[in-house]
Amino acid sequence: MKDPLETAALQIIKSLGEDPQREGLKKTPRRAARALREITSGYNADIDKVFNGAFFRVNYREMVIVRDISFYSLCEHHMLPFFGKAHVAYIPKGRIVGLSKIPRLIEAFARRLQVQERLTSEIALTLFNKLKPRGVGVVLEAQHLCINMRGVKNETSSAMTSSMLGVFQTDNRVREEFLNLIKR
Repeated sequence: MKDPLETAALQIIKSLGEDPQREGLKKTPRRAARALREITSGYNADIDKVFNGAFFRVNYREMVIVRDISFYSLCEHHMLPFFGKAHVAYIPKGRIVGLSKIPRLIEAFARRLQVQERLTSEIALTLFNKLKPRGVGVVLEAQHLCINMRGVKNETSSAMTSSMLGVFQTDNRVREEFLNLIKR
């Protein structure tokens, strides 16, 4: 076994006092390594390729919102999952982006060891820098298994973070419109 992630998974199994030769665990190091690589594939994401040039000149000046975008990530403090919904809005300044690129951008950053606060900022800043809109708003709602399963063991809590840039930061009416439109 030369794969360092497989070796690490095998060591974890042994450290827990389990028998790595037990039928259900024989292939677990390989499966765990493959899963971890998939879950953290965002480290290999090229953000320019994520957008793939899908910027289009359009004279549209109203808010564009993509909401309820599912995401999954790993907390960098405990390496336990956190997951939830992202809501992203922007107000174009002569250019729009293909709508499917927004969930792809979220996935590229979520598939890394993360904290929700940084994830929220990375999404907003990247969209703001690449699209150059009048403003960007991002809100993430997530459940963290490091809160739900361990420590405080609070099963009902969720965390919300936001990043407001441009007119979403300076114009309260724009911010309120966004927040009202993403309410359930």
